[in-house]
Amino acid sequence: MSPPLGPWPRRPLRYARRPRRYADPVKRRLIRLAGTLVVTGLCAAYIFWKIDVGRTVHVLVHANFGYFAASVAIVVLSVLPMAWRWQRLLAAKGIEDRLSWLVRAYFIAYTGGQVLPTAVGGDAVRIYETSRRHPGNGGAVAASVLLERALGGAATLALAAVGFALAVGRYDVGAYLWVEGAFVVATIVLAVLLFSRRLRPLLARTVPLLRFLRVERPVRAVYEGLHAYRGNVALLFWVFALTLVVQTVRVLAIWLTGKAVGVDLSPRPYYVMGPLLFLVLLVPFTVNGLAVRETFFVSFLGNLGVSANTAFATGFLFFFVTIALALPGLGIFVWESLRGARRAPVHQPDV
Repeated sequence: MSPPLGPWPRRPLRYARRPRRYADPVKRRLIRLAGTLVVTGLCAAYIFWKIDVGRTVHVLVHANFGYFAASVAIVVLSVLPMAWRWQRLLAAKGIEDRLSWLVRAYFIAYTGGQVLPTAVGGDAVRIYETSRRHPGNGGAVAASVLLERALGGAATLALAAVGFALAVGRYDVGAYLWVEGAFVVATIVLAVLLFSRRLRPLLARTVPLLRFLRVERPVRAVYEGLHAYRGNVALLFWVFALTLVVQTVRVLAIWLTGKAVGVDLSPRPYYVMGPLLFLVLLVPFTVNGLAVRETFFVSFLGNLGVSANTAFATGFLFFFVTIALALPGLGIFVWESLRGARRAPVHQPDV
């Protein structure tokens, strides 16, 4: 039997005494605000250059509500299998909780993700809420959420590989196809780096760079969170398979928003577009992806012969799908606030 994989490589001693430098929080917020304004402004300028506002409004007003409702139903109902997946990951670490509460936590996280930076903000909400509910298990809770994020990214890029194979020779989507292929290759290389014992010295050499970029702690947390589950191969396989199925179905939500505004394309090109869209939504310098998302729709669908007005309408309607996904969490938050509900810790039996 091969020896167990050791912990995340520690930084060399020569870096241990280096004093930490903290940027002025106000300055960092100003930089972030400036970045947000620049990115959003450039994307908005591109959109207004490409579309006719009057025609776009006409397309949105006459959108098919049935297709839109079906898209909302897909993303809302997909929370159930994702919460069940999270429940299995928590149970593997001895943390038991009701599926209904985990579904609630997911919806609250989606609401938080509307105001916090990128989708990672929603993960922070889940970690905070669940750690309060299970005192003393913060590390295991964070590991489960981080593993979910990692598996979700892997499933998305596996879907991207399928989309890449489907698109070659069939759809002219320009550089997007090769960007997707590059992400797939990068994911394979990263997986080898993370799980190969022979390449561990290479990881140790990246610690100073990660410290300089101020991402050592989150990267270390992801690494250790992944390997905390390394002995549960069957669990990881089935969780990944479930995630792949969920992501496959969620891509249909994008296709349905296109159908709602008259985009006459089969679901196939959306399996090229979907994984890239999920990555675009992680761009940090945005206001909930506003303008960046719509720019991506206009650019990508434009390569497939869709008019800029209809492509923008598709992206804007999908924005309302994400808003609809946040409404249950908002309702839960308001209801609990009015009732003055307290989130009592859940007792964990001694092992």
